[in-house]
Amino acid sequence: MRLVLAVPGDLAAPTGGYAYARRILRHLPALGVAPEPLRLPDGFPDPDADDLARTRAALAGVPAEAALLVDGLAYGALPPDLIRAVGRPMAALVHHPLGYETGLSSERAAALVAGERAALALASRVVATSRYTARLLTAEFGVAAERITVAEPGTAPAARVAPRTGASVRLLAVGTVSPRKGYDVLVRALAKLADLDWSLTVAGSLDRAPESAAALRAQIAAAGLAGRITLAGAVAPETLDALHAGADLAVSASLFEGYGMALTEALARGLPLVATTGGAAAETVPAGAGRTVPPGDASALAAALRDLIADPARRAEAAAASWAAGQRLPDWPDTAAAIAAALRTS
Repeated sequence: MRLVLAVPGDLAAPTGGYAYARRILRHLPALGVAPEPLRLPDGFPDPDADDLARTRAALAGVPAEAALLVDGLAYGALPPDLIRAVGRPMAALVHHPLGYETGLSSERAAALVAGERAALALASRVVATSRYTARLLTAEFGVAAERITVAEPGTAPAARVAPRTGASVRLLAVGTVSPRKGYDVLVRALAKLADLDWSLTVAGSLDRAPESAAALRAQIAAAGLAGRITLAGAVAPETLDALHAGADLAVSASLFEGYGMALTEALARGLPLVATTGGAAAETVPAGAGRTVPPGDASALAAALRDLIADPARRAEAAAASWAAGQRLPDWPDTAAAIAAALRTS
């Protein structure tokens, strides 16, 4: 089977959604699928008329014998008339609904939800990257459950990080600096823990939402935490491996996750977690692997962090549960197999 995976912008971009695309492109050939990427314009999810015209031409040019899977960052913003005009079956890959991004006006969020609902009604198949997202698409977007395939992100096996008992605790947060990731909430929480010995490294792009990155830098400086928080930006895979290996505790303050790949990467290494329960993250973080708190609650986040930073024994207990859970996670060949099966039957 031949597969064209249409993705807006640079496939090498350092975000979870693009990493997902790169991984499935790598693993599909072993399943008898010949995949190829198709680059769509960068303007999604806010395409202009030229972006849409070029997208229509690109999608219409996909050979009829090839399956076509369009990343949700683009698919959810496609007008129904364009989808119909392409005149061929088109499956959608949904990480999380576009209208659920943090920082949108209520009018813009509502327009995105309405547009994505209309687009998904025309999809030949919908691939969701978590069970949570699949349920959300059925409940809020009217996608029949039998039209949805769940293909959770894989998690590659990794070396276990042995718990350390020293007083200085190294925190690691992984993810693009954007409003949805809740880094402002994390800084407010950490400002309440100045009496404890901790440092934080944030590994995630500073370029995709530059206003958020600038505001975060200013917030860190105003809180007097510039010497304790490092904004590392997007890092190479080997650098991220080293950051995981040197961490004592993984933390996520995200307001909403369609899955939470950064969380499972921490579990695969046996790192204890402090994470919010926004979206699918509530299901991604297993009981006992750390502490979970409501999204947007800096006081609750601070209390959970204090609990584990101040107590090495509790960190070690959570680390053991994290490692056990990490060994049960699906790997990328499982993800690719779910997608291949879905597209063969769509």
